[in-house]
Parts: sequence; C-alpha cells; structure tokens
Amino acid sequence: MENVEKEQELLVTIVIPAYNEELHIGATIRAIDEYASPRLWRCEIIVVDDGSNDNTVAEANDAAAKAKASVRVLRNRANRGKGFSVRKGMLASAGAFALFSDADLSTPIGELDRLLEKARRGYDVVIGSRALRNSEIEVHQPLYRELMGKAFNLILRSFGLSHFRDTQCGFKLFTRRAVKMIFPLAKINRFAFDVEILLIAQGLGLKIRELPVHWRDSAPSKVSLCQDSLRMFFDVMKLRLRRGRSLHSAHARSSHAPTGK
Repeated sequence: MENVEKEQELLVTIVIPAYNEELHIGATIRAIDEYASPRLWRCEIIVVDDGSNDNTVAEANDAAAKAKASVRVLRNRANRGKGFSVRKGMLASAGAFALFSDADLSTPIGELDRLLEKARRGYDVVIGSRALRNSEIEVHQPLYRELMGKAFNLILRSFGLSHFRDTQCGFKLFTRRAVKMIFPLAKINRFAFDVEILLIAQGLGLKIRELPVHWRDSAPSKVSLCQDSLRMFFDVMKLRLRRGRSLHSAHARSSHAPTGK
C-alpha cells in the first residue's frame, strides 16, 4: 500500500513545444491524458506556444479544459525557436521526471514507459533514437530530411561533439536533478539545441542512455532546407568553439595546478 501511495505522489511533466500545430495539439493533449490516466503517477502537461499565428493556443486551451491531467499553456510573444520553447517548459516543470516530446507525437507517448524504466534505474537523461538496431520507423521522413539528418550526425562525429546515433529525435527524458543542472546553462534556441543539452549533460558527468523507439513521420516539415541547415551548421560551429575553449581552460588549470612535490 505504501508503494502505491508513493507512486501516486510521483509527478511526471511532459513538455510540448508547439509552433502552428492547430491540427495536432488537441489530439496530442488528449492522447497524453488518456495514456496517463490509468497510471499510478500524476501527469503535468506544459504546452509552450512559440508565437503561433494559427489556432494552436485555442485548440490547446480547449483540450486542456477537458483533460484530467494538469495542463498549462505558456506563450512566447514571438517565434523564438524550439530550443527556447523546450528550455522554457523544462524550467517551468515540477515533475520528478520531465519529458519533451514533439507536438505531433511522432514518437508515440507510450514509449515513455521504457524511458522511465531506465531513468528509475539510475540514468539522468534517457533519449529516444531512430537510428539504433531495434528502432521501428513506421513512416520515413522525406529523403532530403533523412540525408540532412545523416549529414548532421556525420558533422557532429567528425568534430568530436557526439557519439550518439541520433541526437535530433524529439523525445528526451530528464530527471529533476538533470533538469536543474542542464537547462539553466543552455543557450541555443533553435534546432541544434539537442546537441547542446547532451554536451552539457556529458560535461556535468550525468549518465545518459540512448534507447530505440517507434517513430513515424506524421506532419509536413517546418524545417527550411537552406535556412535551417545554415543555422544548424553555425550553431554547431559555436558549440565546437565553446568546447574548444572549455578544453583549453581545463588544460590550463591542470598545467598550473600544484604538483604536490
């Protein structure tokens, strides 16, 4: 009985960054609410509207009014980027665990069960991956998007910025400790923010696990082939320079440290 009561006290936050998602956000809130209802733990949903110019906010508020779970809708006055919105939602979260998920649920919310299991076993960050052997891709992205993703991961590996197979899957879980340590340090507002938060987690010595997930492409892409590719490249260059300065500073500190002789 005591374990059940403790489970009922556990709060899991689900952060959903949303930009012009009027076609998906209501169904997504309902799907998460239905998923969470029979579970012993409580659910908090935070939708962060990123300056949408459609009916995203109205649809989110309508679904929130009918949900059993606690739902908050936060708004950015202008479009600030997915990274900014995820960071805002994570810093506003209260859960013992906090997940951010794409607004179209390309990764079904039921995959959270497997991520929570690993987090409860001691991992600080558990990330969904579309690139591992047991990942199930039901509907693929357009070819140019898949090639962009592969090229991006190749650049990351060549710069020594990542050993993960898939940094960009929008389904990542953090413990409360990890949220407090990582997100106040994050700066990147757009698509390369996933890489930044993983680099921060690694630098802090947090335990990270990459898990295969079920995934399906379910919405027209909001990614601009030229504009967003350039933004991602420049963001990666910033991360590389920042990492280089950090390594240089660490080397300088170790070189000037007392030897004890």
